[in-house]
Amino acid sequence: TLEPMVFPDPVISIAVAPKDKANAEKLANAIGKMIQEDPSFRVETDDETNEMILKGMGELHLDIKIDILKRTHKVEVSVGAPQVAYRETITKPVNDSYTHKKQSGGSGQFAKIDYTIEPGEPGTGFIFESKVVGGSIPKEFIPAVEKGFKTSVHKGPLAGYPCLDFKVTLNEGGFHAVDSSNIAFEIAAKAAYRQTMPKAAPQVLEPMMKLDVFTPEEKVGDVIGDLNRRRGMIQGQEPTPGGVRIKAEAPLSAMFGYIGDLRTMTSGRGQFSMEFSHYAPCPKNVSDDVIAKAKAREEALKK
Repeated sequence: TLEPMVFPDPVISIAVAPKDKANAEKLANAIGKMIQEDPSFRVETDDETNEMILKGMGELHLDIKIDILKRTHKVEVSVGAPQVAYRETITKPVNDSYTHKKQSGGSGQFAKIDYTIEPGEPGTGFIFESKVVGGSIPKEFIPAVEKGFKTSVHKGPLAGYPCLDFKVTLNEGGFHAVDSSNIAFEIAAKAAYRQTMPKAAPQVLEPMMKLDVFTPEEKVGDVIGDLNRRRGMIQGQEPTPGGVRIKAEAPLSAMFGYIGDLRTMTSGRGQFSMEFSHYAPCPKNVSDDVIAKAKAREEALKK
């Protein structure tokens, strides 16, 4: 059997909105076709703003999609500014405990969990392990604890971006013969996540991109200087016919509009390709900015 193809998660998104009702229907049909043609292209609806969000592997990828919408499918859309898909993680282990207790009228709800939240290896996502022995939490409730944590990871403690590369270990807990239930343990785990993640020294991660840049030889200094200003790390240079290839790594957030800038620097002769490499911690000034913008977005939605 053929191995199923694995497509990487998108690193950039833009919001699009149809200009009017007639275009709304055209947009929905066009998007349906485009998703079938390109599995690395994703589309979601933002629950809070109801906007349609296009997600892709880079600025150029999404530029092409917008072009296809407008030219091939003749859809009139307004397009938002590109957004980087930041992530969050934690850097410090924390042992903690949470008790969910609710008493109202007849039967109540009760669930107690003692757990450790700690940083995981890069690329591991979210891992859950139970070390409960001796029935301090009955076996049938443990999947509910895992579910509570797992459904919380899409919202990190700093800026609300998905949280990755951490592990939750359920150590022990407590239950009540009448008042404990799956839902009580799930609620406890969700509240535990909100309680403990901010204590675990969270940090914002940004997508780093692998760059392959071609420039005429006489422009190498300009191109490297520009990449350094974009927080790029130069990993190597090799001479090629007609110029130099520069291998580098740079954060996606600093690479918007790069193709235009590169062409200007090299009188139209520069070229580059870019693909996702990995997530890395943001410098503090970038992280502060990301968090401030997320808070402003949240405030705007409350109004």
